[in-house]
Amino acid sequence: MTAIWRVDRKIFQQNVRQVRNGQPIMAVVKNNAYNYGLAFAIEQFWEAGIRCFSTTSLKEAVEIRSLAPTATIFLMNPIRDFDVLREHDIHMTLPSLAFYYEHKQALADVKVHLEYENLLHRSGFKTLAELQEVLADHEANDAPKMLITGLWTHFGYADEFDVPDYEIERTAWLEIVEKLLDQGYTFEMIHAQNSASFIREGHIFPHHTHARVGIALYGLRPYSSLSRDQISQALTVQANVLQVRTVQAGQHCGYSFAYTAEQDNTRLAVVDLGYGDGVLRTRAQHDVLINGKRYPIRALMMSHMFVEVDDHVKAQDVVTLYNEDLRIDDYTFKGVGANSEQLSALNLDSLTKEYTN
Repeated sequence: MTAIWRVDRKIFQQNVRQVRNGQPIMAVVKNNAYNYGLAFAIEQFWEAGIRCFSTTSLKEAVEIRSLAPTATIFLMNPIRDFDVLREHDIHMTLPSLAFYYEHKQALADVKVHLEYENLLHRSGFKTLAELQEVLADHEANDAPKMLITGLWTHFGYADEFDVPDYEIERTAWLEIVEKLLDQGYTFEMIHAQNSASFIREGHIFPHHTHARVGIALYGLRPYSSLSRDQISQALTVQANVLQVRTVQAGQHCGYSFAYTAEQDNTRLAVVDLGYGDGVLRTRAQHDVLINGKRYPIRALMMSHMFVEVDDHVKAQDVVTLYNEDLRIDDYTFKGVGANSEQLSALNLDSLTKEYTN
């Protein structure tokens, strides 16, 4: 028996359409589409009417081009393989003034989106003045040059409600957009909103062409106050009871005293799922579901876990780690780890991967 990672296509597609709500979306498909599979995600998003995709990997960007020949593809990380960008018609972020001046000539005919740093401080131009400098220099350049096709930023605090940081970064960004447009600059694409910003605002910002949405498209709520009804999880992760062992009080189970039985005749189900399959140790502090009942995980090993069970559990019973009731986002809000952290940890080389419906 092998643990299974399973996605219900129908639920996934329904969720994408509900999140999109008829508005222009740039779907984030980085890291193998959050582990859902790049080909699967592109197919589903395209069916839902999405024609624009972003990733952080040039390899993935090229693969997207083969999967969606007419799509708009945006690379959120700067790279220096400019010939590949030109060959596959891939847009790329322009991350700083220094990068622009260093590669100005080599960037000829490459489509770039000017990036504003904002409060995330991960990448981008630091000020309006820096953005204006590159725009002015670009206008004055008569030699073959890059094509400025976009303007963008990323919000680092859109899922925070108890601090003012989202309003600060939101206000700063919208002022920059307004000032550049007032000065006569035009952009084919302007995008900033992630899942949290897009959903809490309820619409795309003025002058923006897309919301750049990731985690919500994959069925996970970006913040805890969002109703479960608004986002549907299509993913199920299930394993199997290999056997049930009975241990006595004081006996140690697992490596290095991982669990010590507190009572005689404690029943432990040995399950074929462990941290080598991507189960976070923080997730192992919570229950799993067997035959409709929750049972506590007692020890986590590389390929197995011990679950304390009762007489109703037997070998070959199905053990559910994640499903529509044991939602990944619920565990995020319990402190297990970010939505994307739990998803990206899952080892699809050791799990059986299935798509249903």
